[in-house]
Parts: sequence; structure tokens; C-alpha cells
Amino acid sequence: MAFDVDLFVIGGGSGGVRAARTAAETGARVALAEDSRMGGTCVIRGCVPKKLMVFASEFREQVKLAHEYGWSAEPGTFAWPVFRARLHSELDRLEQIYRGILERNDVVIHDARARVTGPNEVELDTGATITAKHILIATGGHPVRPDMQNAELGLVSDDIFLLEELPKSLLIIGGGYIACEFACILNGLGVEVTQFYRGAQILRGFDEEARGLLAEAMREQGIDLHLGTNIVEMCPAASRPSGPAEMGAPVEFGGSSGLGPEPETDPSSEAGKPVWVKATNGKEQVFDNVLFATGRQPNVKGLGLEELGVKVNRRGAIEVDDYSRTAVPSIWAIGDVTDRIQLTPVAIREGAAFTETVFKDNPTKPDHDLVPSAVFTQPELGTVGLTEEQARDQEEIEVYCTSFRPMKSAFAGRPHRVLMKLVVSKASRKVLGCHIVADGAGELIQMVGIAVKAGLTKEDFDRTVAVHPTISEELVTMYAPVRTA
Repeated sequence: MAFDVDLFVIGGGSGGVRAARTAAETGARVALAEDSRMGGTCVIRGCVPKKLMVFASEFREQVKLAHEYGWSAEPGTFAWPVFRARLHSELDRLEQIYRGILERNDVVIHDARARVTGPNEVELDTGATITAKHILIATGGHPVRPDMQNAELGLVSDDIFLLEELPKSLLIIGGGYIACEFACILNGLGVEVTQFYRGAQILRGFDEEARGLLAEAMREQGIDLHLGTNIVEMCPAASRPSGPAEMGAPVEFGGSSGLGPEPETDPSSEAGKPVWVKATNGKEQVFDNVLFATGRQPNVKGLGLEELGVKVNRRGAIEVDDYSRTAVPSIWAIGDVTDRIQLTPVAIREGAAFTETVFKDNPTKPDHDLVPSAVFTQPELGTVGLTEEQARDQEEIEVYCTSFRPMKSAFAGRPHRVLMKLVVSKASRKVLGCHIVADGAGELIQMVGIAVKAGLTKEDFDRTVAVHPTISEELVTMYAPVRTA
């Protein structure tokens, strides 16, 4: 059978674009459909705009720190409209770069929504039908609101970049990396931030010691972090039940429970207006905004996959084998829509592995082992490999750990502390995991990730001469374990 194209990609994010480009470089005829902006979550409403906001939020503290180093600089007023205009200009530029990558490789771009109507057929909302030898789903995911009444009054992470102005006060519900990152960002930009999470500690799944230190650091910065309770009711502040509700009064909330269907988001309508909330402990409060950072779900709605026999798990993620192939042999899936590891570099690697497997006759499994990652809080958290808790459930370990005030902070009389931690196998002496809480931890963990991925031992670390004076030198000078397990 003759097909219109060899590959049709649905989704113009990092993974989809990488797969389309690398497939086209082999001489394959490739088309790609994207119904939103090219670049996907990472470029348009995720990693890139978030990191630029991180940079912006750090200057207030840097100006304060400068005073202790003899500078007479005074903190000014942050102009969100000025930053927002430059931010969106930069995103426009990056989107054009992504389009240019595809166009230069002769990938046909369809600015349309696609639906899979057969094992080898895609239908666009323009009415066009295209046949393809292979179909690749790379539609990513989206943030979700909790399944509760009036949840549409709250923002989700996508909305933050679209706000016309920053709120004076904000309640963040959730304890994952998105919640914690935005808490630090918006606090640094001058927003009065309160954060509530239903769990006992933020950043579930990360190293316990690192989580605790980061929670302390966030409180020291002025973030009103509360754990262990939940929000049970919310409504527009103008129609709240009679009774006192003080602005900024301390309460104890937590992250929300189950995830329901995601309503359309429009931060200029009801979402983004002052909201009255009530906690499980009965306390009430009004905030200018509420931000739900309670999780993300794969974008599979309306793709027509299950009708064709593509299996989707209970979270809505597409099930794939080790090579990213679905239950339908001609249909493949990569990136967040598969809910394996929700990181941009992982989606890119999966896209490249897909091309190796399908178009280069070189079956390649994407490597999901020992993936380094960073949480861009203030300070940052960098991690690779096993946590102490995971490792001690697996085998006998030694833990090498130190926490101290770095030179820059100590000189200025700041309470800021850093954490350097290595988790080591007693039997093999391999470094099983590394966890860093410090400014620049994201940069540091990339380098340590190479060593951990290579299977280096604690003795290999010890043989490496320290770079002095740096905080990272502690990684090669911790000679005695603080505990074994």
C-alpha cells in the first residue's frame, strides 16, 4: 500500500520535533500536526518560561546580599508587564526556531488538531485525511485541577505566564516540584505566598533529608508553608459565606485529592479573581489567587486511540513497550503522554531512539536508568540515582553527607545552608545516588550524573582532587560515612 507519508507525528513539542527531524534526515517523508504553539510544554508553558522567571526572581535577594558585600544598591520595584512582554517575545522567537528546524528538514507542518482514524490514517480538523506508514503520538500532558466544586476559580501552571498582573497574595495547593518552584519564584517577585500540601513533607519521592532542608529554606525566605491538611471548599470572595475571613491569616491546608476532568482555562475570566477558601480544620481565608499544582495528565482525549486498540492505563497514559510501540504495531508514542519520566531531555532521547528503531533499522530502547534532574527552587535541588530510602531497601549502604553554610552566605550573615549527599553501596562501592541542595545544584548534578551513570565508586570520587574553595569540593572530601543502613 502506498502511503502519503512515511511518518505522521502528532505533537510539536521537544520529543515530537526531535523524532520528526531525525526521521526526515534519513530521507523519510514526514508530516507533523500541532494544534497549539510549536515547542510544546517545555518551550511555551514549562521549562523555558519558568527558568526565565527563576532568573528574574533571584535578583531581589542578590541586591540584599550585595549590601553585605559593600554595595549601596537598593532593590527596585519589579515590573511584571515589562518582564512579561520580553518573556513572550522570547517564546515567539523560540517557537520560530522550532518551526525552522522542521522546515529546513522538509517536514510538512499542519497547524491543526489531528485524530487517529485508523492504524495508518490521521484526520485533521481542517477536513484533510492523511495516510502514514507510521504514526507517532507525542502530545504531552496538561495540568489538572482537583475534582471539587468551584475548582475553575483556581489557576494552573499554564495560566501564570498569561497573567496581566501579579497578585499580592497567592495560595499554592500542592507539594510537588511545580508547586515548590512557583512558590519560590513568586515569593522572589514580591508575592505573598502561602503553600499547602496534604502530605507530611514536600517533594514526595525525593531524598528525605534533601526535602527537609529545602522546606526549611523556603520558610526562611518567607513562604508560609503548611503541611498535613486539605482544602475542602472554595468560592468567589465576593460571595463567601458570612463570617470572618482575614486576609493573610495563617491557616493549614494541604494538597487536594483526586484529579478530575480539566475545564478550559481563561485566567482573565473567573480564574484569577479573589477566592475564599476553607480548610479541613475549619479555618477560612481570602487570597487574590489560588494556584492548583496538583498534578498533570497525558493529552489523549479526542485522539481516537482506544477505539483502534491502543491501550491506555488508568492514569490515561498510552502504554508502550521498551521501544515506544503501542499495542497497534503502526502506532508509537513518546514523551509525557506515556507517563514514563516527565522530563524534556527524556522525551528527546525517546524521539531519537524511535528514529533509530524505525528508520535506521537499529532497534534502540530509550535509556530511563539514572536520569539526573533538578528542582529549580531557591536553593535548587539536584538529584541522580537512588534516594537513601530507596537504596537501603535494596541493599546495605553507607551514607556520606554534610550540610553547612556556604562561604557566600556565611560572610553575609545569612542562614542559608547547603546539602551534599552520596549514597554508596557497601558491596560494590558504587555511588548509587547523589543529592545536592544548593544554588546552582542543577548545574552541579549534570556533572555528577556522568560519574554516577558511569558506575564510579566512592574511591573514584576520593581520588579526585578538590577544587577549592567551592561548595562542590565536599563531594570528593567526605571520607567517613555519617551512617550505614
